[in-house]
Amino acid sequence: MAIPPTLPTSFVPPPSTTIASAYRSGVLGFIAYLILGVIFILAIGVFFYGRLLSAEYASKEAALHKAEAAIDPATVENFVRLRDRLASSESLLNRHIAFSGFFSSLENILPQTVRFSLLHLSVDSSGVAKIEGSGTAKSFNALAAASTAFAADGNIKDAIFSNININNEGSVSFVLSATVDPEIITFLP
Repeated sequence: MAIPPTLPTSFVPPPSTTIASAYRSGVLGFIAYLILGVIFILAIGVFFYGRLLSAEYASKEAALHKAEAAIDPATVENFVRLRDRLASSESLLNRHIAFSGFFSSLENILPQTVRFSLLHLSVDSSGVAKIEGSGTAKSFNALAAASTAFAADGNIKDAIFSNININNEGSVSFVLSATVDPEIITFLP
């Protein structure tokens, strides 16, 4: 029987490095295709996530336009006017002067034998309150006690008693000039 001409008559096995090299290139190719597939899946995910975000943005923008259209300009104007009135009233209350604290302090520190017949309270543009007044005291000692009480209290500062005259009945008339601590005339709710 004759051997067909296409069959080799001898066989030489290929070297072992060629098989290992072919195996390595097959594994590296598989890893490369795997990485390419993961990147492709991630790209598709990013694409669809971008579509989702843009649809969400469009729906939020439509809701915002709808809410803006529902706002009544008259209501906004009323809120703005209310805010302005509240700010103005707060400013007025912060600058409001209330002399009731001064009169309460004066009542507490002034001896009962000293009285004012004229008392003028004023506040200048810088906020300094001044008192000027005239009155009588039962005696010079009562006037000295009033001066000491003013100095000890500290709310009525720089008290100057002038034009001191002793009257016929023994009473002492005087003129007072002083400044008042701003905290005692500040309005507190």
